[in-house]
Amino acid sequence: MQKTYDVAIIGAGAVGTAIARELSRYQLQTVLLEAKPDVGMGTTKANTAIWHTGFDAKPGTLEAQLLRRSYALMEEYVPEAGVPTERLGGLLVAWTEDQYHTLPSLRDRAHANGVTDVRIISADEVYALEPRLNDGVWGGLFVPGESLICPFTLPLAFTTQALLNGVELKLNFPVQDIRQEDGVSHVFGPDGQRVSARYLVNAAGLYSDEIDHMLGHYDFTVTPRRGELIVYDKFARELINHIILPVPTPITKGVLISPTVYGNILLGPTAEDLDDKTNTATSEAGLAMLLEKGRAILPDLMEEEVTATYAGLRAATEHKDYQIRLHGDQRYVCVGGIRSTGVSAAMGIAEYVSDLLAEAGLQRTPKKEFKTIRMPNIGEANPRPYQQPDRIAANPDYGRIVCYCEKVTLGEILDAIHSPLPARTLDGLRRRTRAMQGRCQGFNCQAHIVDILARETKQKPEFLLALEETA
Repeated sequence: MQKTYDVAIIGAGAVGTAIARELSRYQLQTVLLEAKPDVGMGTTKANTAIWHTGFDAKPGTLEAQLLRRSYALMEEYVPEAGVPTERLGGLLVAWTEDQYHTLPSLRDRAHANGVTDVRIISADEVYALEPRLNDGVWGGLFVPGESLICPFTLPLAFTTQALLNGVELKLNFPVQDIRQEDGVSHVFGPDGQRVSARYLVNAAGLYSDEIDHMLGHYDFTVTPRRGELIVYDKFARELINHIILPVPTPITKGVLISPTVYGNILLGPTAEDLDDKTNTATSEAGLAMLLEKGRAILPDLMEEEVTATYAGLRAATEHKDYQIRLHGDQRYVCVGGIRSTGVSAAMGIAEYVSDLLAEAGLQRTPKKEFKTIRMPNIGEANPRPYQQPDRIAANPDYGRIVCYCEKVTLGEILDAIHSPLPARTLDGLRRRTRAMQGRCQGFNCQAHIVDILARETKQKPEFLLALEETA
């Protein structure tokens, strides 16, 4: 007989996986559905990797509320789960007189949002913190709580913990239709697959409006907003000490320059509305604009080597706030319009959605035991396996480097392949270990890694390479 779950969640990005983890606290049968072959493969993996305080969100909005709540939740969760972070602080730089006169209102907005340690600093103080910035700074706004985070590890951590606590995961399940009958949502995927659940959560990101339409709602439209970024080599890392933020506009938070937890520097993103929800290609015009902006902010950065470029799509809508709605009669929660703050707000959104489901009648009986997890460290702030003699002595595979650019060992690759949420693609290994993410972009190590993955998963190398081309 067809199994009926208590809750089905559509979409396994940062938000969907956080919701799955939150619901795994309770005695529920929950299933997480994802169209792609792994979690965290959409907007989540291609963002700016900033853990936001929500200081610049519009006060009184749901986004401001959930960003602030999520920040508190993540302060506890991130160290527990071993998600790589660095607490550097953000420095919002005013380059014109008009921008400088905007700083008091931004400070007041931050304080209204509960981020009370934000303060205005002088031009001299800005240069004391960031001596390599270009000439012409008027002043700045210092935001101590802005931090770096690993956007790869976070959804992997949420999902791994959810699986450990009983959630089921169905990958390669693009939703094609939804029908409701007798209080049950029947979600149809490819090849006649069907998942049935008494409660339904739509966390489909770029496709959340299309899922919403299947349930008869037309409250918002997702317009994919492309953000292109440039990744600079690790030798550039010493150029800055903080996250260098621009004064935001009504359209975009603007172009920032930020370190990453992997030791690189990011420049970006652009903000361009598109028609195609699959267009993650970079553009000549976009990259040229970033270089122009970067040169104006941090001239020395232009002398550094570029490691990679990439683009992500954010789920922008015609509304200025999150589009999270409960349709109680359908026992359906829509989570749309999360845009660029999904990684930072995910835990707050998850808690909020859980409460909405309870409002719709979901019985939440806490489990006697909620199992915790500890993720492998792929950040630079703490020792990596190749730097741990005791670990190498116990298992020499942690001393056998496979990816020399990123110092990824055979032990880490094998762990990722055989983890509770196993890597089955090269992209999956990249996000779990950093392999193929460095200067050579896999030129020197990809063939070896393909052989390892093929051997461990009993797949043909050509099949794995074909998957990489379509990822």
